[in-house]
Amino acid sequence: MKKLTVVVIIILSFFISGYSQVLDGTYEKENVPSRRPIPYQNIREADVMWAKKIWRIIDLREKINHPLYYPTAPDGGFDSRMSLIDLLLWGIKNEGLTAYGTDDPYNEFKLPITEEQINEKFGAVDRVAMIEDLETGELVETVIKGERKTYEVKEYLVKEGWFFDKQRSIMDVRILGLCPIRHYYKEDDTDQDNVQKKQLFWVYFPETRRIFANHEVFNPHNDAERRTFDDIFFKRLFSSHITREANRFNNRDISQYTIGIKSIIEGEEIKKKIFQIEHDLWEY
Repeated sequence: MKKLTVVVIIILSFFISGYSQVLDGTYEKENVPSRRPIPYQNIREADVMWAKKIWRIIDLREKINHPLYYPTAPDGGFDSRMSLIDLLLWGIKNEGLTAYGTDDPYNEFKLPITEEQINEKFGAVDRVAMIEDLETGELVETVIKGERKTYEVKEYLVKEGWFFDKQRSIMDVRILGLCPIRHYYKEDDTDQDNVQKKQLFWVYFPETRRIFANHEVFNPHNDAERRTFDDIFFKRLFSSHITREANRFNNRDISQYTIGIKSIIEGEEIKKKIFQIEHDLWEY
């Protein structure tokens, strides 16, 4: 009798597990969760003939950059789609990803900050307010929980290093860091005339690649070819404009000496200069 009971329990457990693990699709996805980032080519200092640090802005309001912005709210755990900012915050909380402060403009990866400090920059701090009790009509102190509005992150500042490797005879680039930029309005700006921009934190890009390689982004053309965040950055499938290059003036931004369309043109001149340096190394 006991053996029969055990057999019945085992059979029922198979049925229960079958119902609980419903396959939402035509096949089980195994590629992305087990992927590893493509390793960088080893670079020797002696092989670097020319190098330059560049800072650029990725504007998430551009259509090509939408995969980095949406969804504005996570639709589940790690196995589901997240926006780039939600994935970074998830990595900081659960995967030991280090966030660095933005106070030192000359060393982005010097001062680690805590999750509480990140919440403060989001304006997601708890506050006490006097709210009327619906039963008694009296005003009582109520703690209002702060909420991170991750959809306010509309831009990313990217720090990267360009260099010419004479061993491979190519101009190459390495992304060094990412800094999300929050767009928001002050509470007294009822007309929302003056948008405020705040750099939240820096992350060291090579440290993020393992997480990025295991998380897919939406491909509007083909659901079977879901690229990852690491693919987007490694293959440079994003739009951006240059805002700064390493210079004698302590890395001042282009916006400090020109504005408007002229700043975009200046960024394109820097891009053209990098191309010209590589082009001039060859003889035709």
